[in-house]
Amino acid sequence: MILSQFLDFEAIRVDLTAGNKRRLLNQLAQIAAVRLSLDPSAIAASVAERERLGSTGFGGGVAIPHGKPDGLDRVYALVARLAAPVDYKAIDGAKVDLVFLLLSPPNAGAEHLKALAAVSRLVRHAPTVEKLRGARTRDALAAVLVGADERDAA
Repeated sequence: MILSQFLDFEAIRVDLTAGNKRRLLNQLAQIAAVRLSLDPSAIAASVAERERLGSTGFGGGVAIPHGKPDGLDRVYALVARLAAPVDYKAIDGAKVDLVFLLLSPPNAGAEHLKALAAVSRLVRHAPTVEKLRGARTRDALAAVLVGADERDAA
């Protein structure tokens, strides 16, 4: 599975202002809810449920919050670069400035794991992460993601 199969390029946010982790997750839930025609509280609750198991702060300033809200019929992701990093309680203690929200249907076991693996592959590639941080517009950030997809598909 590659990112472009489930990433909502129209929902990419650049310079998102969050302030803290809770506000960040609520903002991402709001954005996804509008795009998916779902209840934002259902999305936020599913992500919060996963966060209670342990932080989805991946390390290196990247977080991959994820959840399985009721009513979702496909794997969905959006990406945001924050205007200022937030304390996310990441495994390495670093503040987070790149966030990939991943949502899957409640019964999507294997598909959810494949999507999570695709995002993980991308954020483990340091040159790609640096390009994402340097992207100043949604289109520039999308171009970096498409380039990473092409690299992973090759």
